[in-house]
Amino acid sequence: MSELEKKATKTKAKKEVAKKPTKEKAASAAKAKKEKVAETEEVKAEVAVETPKKAKEKVKAETPKKAKEKVKAETPKETKKKVKAETPKETEEKKAEEDVAFTAQEEEVKAEESIPVEFDWDSLEKKQDNYSSEERSKLEDLYSSSLSSIVEHEVIEGTVVGISNREVVINIGYKSDGIIPFNEFRYNPDLKVSDKVDIYVENQEDSNGQMILSHKKARILKSWDRINEAHDKEEVINGYVKCRTKGGLIVDVFGIEAFLPGSQIDVKPIRDYDIYVDKTMEFKVVKINHEYKNVVVSHKALIEDELEQQRSEIIAKLEKGQVLEGIAKNITTYGVFIDLGGVDGLIHITDLSWGRIKHPEEVVELDQKLKVVILDFDENKKRIALGLKQLTPHPWDSLDTNLKIGDKVKGKVVVLADYGAFIEIAPGVEGLTHVSEMSWSQHLRTAQDFLSVGDEVEAVILTLDREERRMSLGMKQLTPDPWSAIREKYQVNSKHKATVRNFTNFGIFVEIEEGVDGLIHISDLSWSKKIKHPAEFTKIGEEIEVVVLDIDEENRRLSLGHKQLEENPWDVFETVFTVDSVHEGTVINLHDKGALVSLPYGVEGFAPMRHLKKEDGTNIKADEKSEFKVIEFSKDNKKIILSHTRLFEEDPKTVKAKTAVKADSENKKSKRAIKKVNEKVEKTTFGDLDVLANLKNEIEKEEKAGNN
Repeated sequence: MSELEKKATKTKAKKEVAKKPTKEKAASAAKAKKEKVAETEEVKAEVAVETPKKAKEKVKAETPKKAKEKVKAETPKETKKKVKAETPKETEEKKAEEDVAFTAQEEEVKAEESIPVEFDWDSLEKKQDNYSSEERSKLEDLYSSSLSSIVEHEVIEGTVVGISNREVVINIGYKSDGIIPFNEFRYNPDLKVSDKVDIYVENQEDSNGQMILSHKKARILKSWDRINEAHDKEEVINGYVKCRTKGGLIVDVFGIEAFLPGSQIDVKPIRDYDIYVDKTMEFKVVKINHEYKNVVVSHKALIEDELEQQRSEIIAKLEKGQVLEGIAKNITTYGVFIDLGGVDGLIHITDLSWGRIKHPEEVVELDQKLKVVILDFDENKKRIALGLKQLTPHPWDSLDTNLKIGDKVKGKVVVLADYGAFIEIAPGVEGLTHVSEMSWSQHLRTAQDFLSVGDEVEAVILTLDREERRMSLGMKQLTPDPWSAIREKYQVNSKHKATVRNFTNFGIFVEIEEGVDGLIHISDLSWSKKIKHPAEFTKIGEEIEVVVLDIDEENRRLSLGHKQLEENPWDVFETVFTVDSVHEGTVINLHDKGALVSLPYGVEGFAPMRHLKKEDGTNIKADEKSEFKVIEFSKDNKKIILSHTRLFEEDPKTVKAKTAVKADSENKKSKRAIKKVNEKVEKTTFGDLDVLANLKNEIEKEEKAGNN
């Protein structure tokens, strides 16, 4: 191998040796650059990626520099020692080799510059990690241990760290604090920093990086458990009165709207509910409806518990007849409730005044102080009956001692009933005037037909019982009794005008004058017409002429008649409508049993259905005129029986009578013939018996034919 070949081989080897440190330097330079960039970036900054152009510039800037630094790294002494130790020939060869190596290194750098740096696409849009996996794991564990585990849609406990007019800042041990509107804590005016409150996590982080919390929802989720617990244990709870509603108030209890009835606000009746709105009060849960999620609370129950002991002590000291002072706390239509200092009593409306009153407000006012007397009480039911009028003398005790039966008194109508009227002749002294004592009339009427409440009337005392404190009065006694001279004024057969007052099936009640009534029997209304009901003849309220038939002074009734105003036409009808006489008539009413026929002179007759058959076999119809034969006439019963059929047919009774007469004569003849035969039988012989038997049979056949 020649020296030139040896030199080329050495040069090639040197190039390869020089090439390796150059690549390593370039790689280390790129790594240092990346670390430097990663150190300067923050955790939340976007990853900055080197471009190929910057990488090339870096290689250009660093490679020659490092190469020169390597050459300069040798000290002048070492260089001189090498020069002295080497021969001139070796020095030239070494110099040539260094030049070749330096040239090769420059070419290598140029070649590397011409090759583009490979771009790491996986690192795009990823955070640059400045820690190893082990370091990062340790840091994550350390950071996690300092935070609470937060799960969305769960209730946790938080601490109030700040309060403003609009917001409350809550620390729940998370990487950031939460903010809740202040109105969710409105029910708790005593809220302060460091208070523990329940929080509902709606969202750990919204689009703005803010944690969403709610205290109201946390209260609702836990409120039912707390309400049930408070109800079972009869605990006293706080609530915020939100607003007024029909019959009471709406109270916010643990975030749930509960109903506070007006009767459960206080032991005393509350007339203005608005004074409790926007107030925080103590309550007891008295009722829960789980089906409809309704809660009823009471503030009165708290007060009653305190008053219960006082009430028991007061009732234990009560005695009948004891006089106490109280305050009117409530007025109803039936009485007044009196507060006796922790226990209530009732004054019934009848115990307020000796006189009659329509409403307790006429005597007592609300919040009025008054003395009452204990009438009765029940320790078990804790009811106390009180009286007010019992503290004043009874009016009957001061009634005029000279007042007696028959005296006239004046008074005012205070009560009206169907059976009569109560008249107050003095405060607390009343008398009853029965409706029968208001008028001499016998017609049953009500007291309202005569009087009205408030009327001033005069009456006569009928009965007086001072012990029973009862009195009966009469008004009709102020006028003369019309029956005292009834026979002189209304004689028998005298004619008068009367007013129809009432109907019955048997007649008409009429009034000749007030207090004088009479009855017209239905049979005394008309001579000729058959009247089924008085309403067919007249109407109530109409005037009718009557004749006095009889006087019943004991029952105070007159027997009257109307048809007696005319003569009895049946005396004449008896001569006109004789039996078998024929008259023209008109059928005015037709029914199943027969027809009512109108005859001359306004009289009516009756034709049975079988007597309406014509000669052609058809029946007479309604409103049809035809001739009728009188087959029966009764003056006493005022009855005429007619027949159209008898005009062309013989009476079956007459035919039957004729037949009966004929049969009777035939029977007599047969009997005489049989008698003769029997007389001759004894004289005959046995040969003549057959002839006689045949003769007897013929005679019997003739008798039967005659009977038929």
